[in-house]
Amino acid sequence: MTEAPFVPREKLFKQQQYFQNLSKHTYLKGRYDVITSVAIPLALAGTSLFMIGRGVYNMSHGIGKKE
Repeated sequence: MTEAPFVPREKLFKQQQYFQNLSKHTYLKGRYDVITSVAIPLALAGTSLFMIGRGVYNMSHGIGKKE
């Protein structure tokens, strides 16, 4: 007993050829891969640098000290 394929064979071959012929890096070949592998880490790094800078500023000016 065999079931129908999830994706037609021709469409699968077409997608394989498309992804194999791209000149991008392997981890950037998908549609949303740039978001997950570039934008999110940059956002996290930017946020952490901002928060570290704000903490240094607050410590140097004595803002937020407990009495």
